[in-house]
Amino acid sequence: MIPVSDRFLALLAHQLGQFVDCREVRSLVVYVTHAIDEAAPSLVPVGHWPADGRALAAVDGASQLRVPAEQRRWLPLRDGSVLLGALQVETETIPWSDPLRQRLQAVALALAEALRLDQEGQQLRQRLALQDEQLRLLVHQLRNPLTALRTFGQLLLRRLGPDSDNRSLVEGLLAEERQLQRYVDAISDLTGPEALIAAAPDPQPLLLPPLLSGPGGQPLAEPLLPLLQRAAATASLQGRPWSAPQQLPAWRGDSGAVAEIIANLLENAFRYSPQGSAVGLHAQSSASGLALTVWDGGPPIDPAEREAIFRRGVRGRSGLVLPGTGLGLALARDLARSLGGDLQLLSPPQAIDPQLPAEGNGFRLSLPAGP
Repeated sequence: MIPVSDRFLALLAHQLGQFVDCREVRSLVVYVTHAIDEAAPSLVPVGHWPADGRALAAVDGASQLRVPAEQRRWLPLRDGSVLLGALQVETETIPWSDPLRQRLQAVALALAEALRLDQEGQQLRQRLALQDEQLRLLVHQLRNPLTALRTFGQLLLRRLGPDSDNRSLVEGLLAEERQLQRYVDAISDLTGPEALIAAAPDPQPLLLPPLLSGPGGQPLAEPLLPLLQRAAATASLQGRPWSAPQQLPAWRGDSGAVAEIIANLLENAFRYSPQGSAVGLHAQSSASGLALTVWDGGPPIDPAEREAIFRRGVRGRSGLVLPGTGLGLALARDLARSLGGDLQLLSPPQAIDPQLPAEGNGFRLSLPAGP
């Protein structure tokens, strides 16, 4: 197997072919390092000029090509101190003229850089293939406990009476299992090359895997309800006041993407606001669209940081001691704008509705009216 790619071979043919008009050069052969011995590297031929169909042997410690010859010279192809290969040059006369020496050295430098990039690309492809294989295995194994959770939850739900106080908790667990299954399906679909989206002339970043967004016209209430159930359970465990809209909005559109935005905002509210402070979701519909606000009653975010925290990788000073990536708000705003809306930070929440707290933070998602 040739240890270089077809792209490198094409570049190699182009670089060597330019000597067709050079009468001083008799032949050129390019070798790449196959196995490095401290005393003598083993070199494998990958291309030569002229293309006369001759068979070329590898150069090892016993090769006659290592014996000095009057009209044969070697130019190393190096990456720093690492020998990547060599360019063997046979000419009609020695020493070389200055123009020929400069020309051969330029070719050697170009081939060395191309060989370095080619080897890095091959190593990267090997790592990606290994990661893809490991990811497929993890996704496959992850489906087993998810199936068990769904089965146990369904069995438990059957044993609970219709009036049981715990029924909503089990239904919430089953809703969370379905959401986890959607994430697993999305990851699974992204592991194959056939799932990659063809690059557009002006490609935009992929905000969500296709399974996590959806076609227009979907009712928002369906994916929003499990998020509210999760938030209520989290508030109960943390001993926080929780406020939810009395009626879910009748908005329709890409409800999967909207649910991802609200999920990110709720997670941030519970993670970064102090223990005991209130958290809630406020909904306001109008003829022009829908406004959903996730608010908390904690200390207001520093005005100097209120725009910066929407950039990828940027986090506020108060959250640096907590785990996180600084991607949630950036993703949420990008998604909001891709839907024709926007995401803004308003402080205090009372600026959105007089009934909300006079201190804290409100992240308002504005959406245009659904179809």
